[in-house]
Amino acid sequence: MWSRNRYHLEQVEGVSGLRAQLHALPKVDLHRHLEGSLRLQTLAEIAQEHGIDLPSYDIEYLRPFVTVANDEPDFHRFLEKFRLLQRFYPTQAAVERIAYEAVADAAADNIKYLELRFNPLAQARVQGFSLDEVTTWICGAVARAQCDFDLRVNLILSIRRDVGLDIASEIADVAVGHLDDGVVGLDLTGDEIGYPAGRFADIFRRAHQAGLNVTVHAGEAGGADNVREAIVLLEAQRIGHGIRAIENSHVVHLLRERRVALEVCPTSNLQTGAVRRVGQHPLLDLLALDLNVTINTDDPSVSDTTLTDEYVVAMLALGMTFEQIKRTIVMAAESAFLPPEEKAQLVAWFRKEFGMADGERGFGMFRFG
Repeated sequence: MWSRNRYHLEQVEGVSGLRAQLHALPKVDLHRHLEGSLRLQTLAEIAQEHGIDLPSYDIEYLRPFVTVANDEPDFHRFLEKFRLLQRFYPTQAAVERIAYEAVADAAADNIKYLELRFNPLAQARVQGFSLDEVTTWICGAVARAQCDFDLRVNLILSIRRDVGLDIASEIADVAVGHLDDGVVGLDLTGDEIGYPAGRFADIFRRAHQAGLNVTVHAGEAGGADNVREAIVLLEAQRIGHGIRAIENSHVVHLLRERRVALEVCPTSNLQTGAVRRVGQHPLLDLLALDLNVTINTDDPSVSDTTLTDEYVVAMLALGMTFEQIKRTIVMAAESAFLPPEEKAQLVAWFRKEFGMADGERGFGMFRFG
């Protein structure tokens, strides 16, 4: 596992017991990409079954092609991994299998509420499927999986920043069309340096008015101004990553004032080079600023991580306490894209599991509803 090897966390006394304790915690993951959640075994089997040309079908040989475990940190190199992964959706059955297994893997890490995001263009492009078709297949597979594995899953559709406005508008329309099938949000992802978010403002406003929630990748490779742009122009309720917001006090104030949650992914932030060294990660500083901070996986397969692993890194490498981990989980529940009554039930369930008093919240004072 990248974070264990990179920081030699296995050498810390008692780490196996800590990992077991953290694994047992019920969890919330708000920022997980379907495209970054493929099992290597599934990848190899799909490739063999459908004759996908690969250097090898051996899992260990394939690993460096789809993970960043031993790569030098680099944002664009991280994104390049997804070019290969997009080849593994040749049939409806393959799309459904990958979606189903992503939920199963989350459940195995004791995640009780998951928001899984995907770009339907990634699944549709190779075989010429329609965006609506692949969205329907994924919704169905996820619905079956959440029943089989006893967790709640909602879906977010992603738009890449480098696509044309016509495609972006179509993805937003597909998302709105599946509001009754578990789709709850719209996301903007991709290269935030080369492709500003502002040109998508009208699309995201219309989607929000139609009932979709909004999250935007910003403040990861780009600076704090990108976070401000996402909130002001795209009406983002959550920010994917957002760690560079700390560079601008006005943006920090905007996040706090509007209670916009940050979807922080520590291992991914290090692998993309958004943070140069683990000790420089601003997670604790963001919490100290009374911001609504959540901890997430981003791309479990690409980063070779789990949410339990992210908690281990947060505690052993960043200095978080076990109690702080629990409070970030409650904040994630408070930030879920759910109707007010359902959100209140989810938050109350986690508080009860963690033995928190009714009025005790996370570090922030998020008001759901």
